[in-house]
Amino acid sequence: MILHLYFARRFAMSFLVLTAVLFSLVALVDLVDQTRGFSDFDISFGRIVGLTLLNAPQTVNEILPLIMILATIALFIGLARSSELVATRAAGRSALRALVAPVIVALIIGGLAVSMLNPIVAATSKRYSELAESYRTGGASTLSISGEGLWLRQGDETGQSVIRALRSNADASVLYDVTIITYAPGQGPVRRIAAQSAALQDGGWVLRNAKLWQLKAGWNSEANAERHDELFVPSSLTLERIRESFARPSAISIWKLPEFIEQLDQAGFSSRQHRVWFQSELARPLFLMSMVLVASAFTMRHTRFGGTGIAVLAAVLLGFGLYFIRSFAQILGENGQIPIYLAAWATPVAAVLLALGLLLHAEDG
Repeated sequence: MILHLYFARRFAMSFLVLTAVLFSLVALVDLVDQTRGFSDFDISFGRIVGLTLLNAPQTVNEILPLIMILATIALFIGLARSSELVATRAAGRSALRALVAPVIVALIIGGLAVSMLNPIVAATSKRYSELAESYRTGGASTLSISGEGLWLRQGDETGQSVIRALRSNADASVLYDVTIITYAPGQGPVRRIAAQSAALQDGGWVLRNAKLWQLKAGWNSEANAERHDELFVPSSLTLERIRESFARPSAISIWKLPEFIEQLDQAGFSSRQHRVWFQSELARPLFLMSMVLVASAFTMRHTRFGGTGIAVLAAVLLGFGLYFIRSFAQILGENGQIPIYLAAWATPVAAVLLALGLLLHAEDG
């Protein structure tokens, strides 16, 4: 038990140190990128730093498998150089028993990443998108989906508009049973439009069978209402920006994702991408554990055998390869080429079996 605790503490320290170092590097690179990206806008350096701090957690969350591999490599190379690994083997500890503590720590980190880091990243990335959009356009454009339908908000210097639709087509390019309320700056609502449908085109919405009410004090809005077979309403929204607002599962906390998936289905959207992401997040602890096993399969050897650099390179390359295959499987799952559970769980399970095979082969050798 004492030896397991020692290995667990060494591995946890390696992971924390590498996480801090890579977070600093990611933040520094992102700070330069944010400064360059907002150089044409009148934004203070403090706001750019704030955007950097909001965006950095998402990047660190994505490179957790790489951090796990590097932490495992640092652990076992350190144990090998101090001959602690040799002493452990001499005491009758097999490679698999020596891996119990790092594997448990990896599973705990994976569980914390899913239950705690995921909601933090979702909140920071959503806030980053809202702030970046407001800095670029002077207004915010957001989308919300609930049991009552689809809600959009678009804005610029001239005012804000709230759009509500009961349903839409699969790619959100056409909304049905639409209501648009426009608010002037510093005032209340000034216009209301109800339409049978709204199609998003370049520069605005094309409304079909629309009725327009001007909302003014002392004005009979219903008596002066206007009917239009087709009405064009300017908008700064694009189809890509609408999709980005609701189609990025990473911007939704995993605790709220099942409810959001149900709301997507009710609103008429395809929830397959979110279902794949949800299962992939649930499989993350297993994938992080496989990274520990893969890295240990190449580095649980004494340094006097030589070839340490090649072993480290092989471990990192194999880890990158498995990460690429996992991402590719997710894309296939999102496109409906393979089942959702296969897209999310096949790569982690295969990686664990591959690493165990390598470890058992080395032990038998």
